[in-house]
Parts: sequence; structure tokens; C-alpha cells
Amino acid sequence: MVLMLARRFPLLLMILAAPALVYAIVRELLQWDEPAHRLAAALYLIHLCWIVLESRITVSSSQQDERPTDRGTLQFYGTARAVTVIGATFGANDRHDLHLWMLATTLLFLGGITLRLVAIHSLGRFYSHSVRALGDHEVVQGGVYRWIRHPAYAGMILANTGFVLFFLNPLSVAALVVLLVPSIIVRILIEERLLFAIDGYPEYASGRRRLIPHVW
Repeated sequence: MVLMLARRFPLLLMILAAPALVYAIVRELLQWDEPAHRLAAALYLIHLCWIVLESRITVSSSQQDERPTDRGTLQFYGTARAVTVIGATFGANDRHDLHLWMLATTLLFLGGITLRLVAIHSLGRFYSHSVRALGDHEVVQGGVYRWIRHPAYAGMILANTGFVLFFLNPLSVAALVVLLVPSIIVRILIEERLLFAIDGYPEYASGRRRLIPHVW
């Protein structure tokens, strides 16, 4: 029971974040006449749909028999993501006209989500929100995994960066920089302790960086 609750903790946090997004959508729709508010409502709605889509993976992960080795990073990561999302709903609501920076941050947000979902699709049954390895685990090297080792996490960072920059406020920036990005870095380091024990992963990792090509 405790293990199941721990695995579903991020899902519970996202369920708590959903009402904040719904409220933000309604708030923006009340100013539908302004193009910037229509775009803001669309971004909030897309983020809500993204949460719903990934919640299916969280439920599936919580039902797996393999014992995870997250070392508490799943809960840290889930909390960080929820705080970042909720923090963004407290952004300034005085936007009116569309500006180039709004379109740029929107593209960053959408590009990050796309990268993450493509990475998850590439891993297929090997993907899980829990850190674990299957008995027949294989190293996926195709698709976006040709360039970096953790494109799903890279997509998470890019998407939330775009989201936070669009709805800019001190709370969401602090949550992104102090909580979300560090939680992802720690989680990657924990994951790789397991991954380097899988045949073929050390050779795969030797030619690719974790998140940013040629950097880290």
C-alpha cells in the first residue's frame, strides 16, 4: 500500500494542479476579446491535456511488479512539477496584444512537449515514471535518442521553461530553477546508476550527452 501511494504521489499532485489550470483557463476566457488572452487560455488547456495524457502512464507505472529504485526522486520530481505549474497560474493577467516573445515561448512550450512525447513513444514499454529495468531491457538508440540520452527529461525542461516564461512571475521562476531542474538532474543521476548496468548502455552513453549535445 505504501509503495503504491508513493508511486501515485505525482499523479495526486497533478490532480491538485488541475483545478488551478481550469481556473486559469476560465480567467483567460473571460477576456476572450484580447488575442493574448486567447493564446494564454490555449496554453493552459494544452498543459492540462498534457497532464491528463501522462496520468495514464503514472497509473500504469504504479501497477508494475518491478520494484522501483527511485530513492525518493519520483516524489521530489512530482512536487517540483506541480509547484511549477501552479506557480505559473499566478502570472500577470494584464496582457493584451500578441508579441513576438509570446510566440517564441509558445513554440518552446509546444516543442518541449513534442520532444517528450516522441521520446516516450520511442521507448515504448521500456518507459515508466518509476526508475526500474525490465528483465529483457534493451537500450533504445534510435529516434531522438540518437542525439541525447534523456530526451524525455529535456522535453520536460524545455516545455516548462516556455510555459514559465510566458506566464512570468517570481514563484514559477523559483519553482523551475530551484525545484524542477534540480529534481530532474538528480533523477537522471539516480537512473543512470541502474542504466549503466544494462548491456550496451555504457557504449551508448559514451557517445552522447545526457540533456544538451556537447555540453552535459
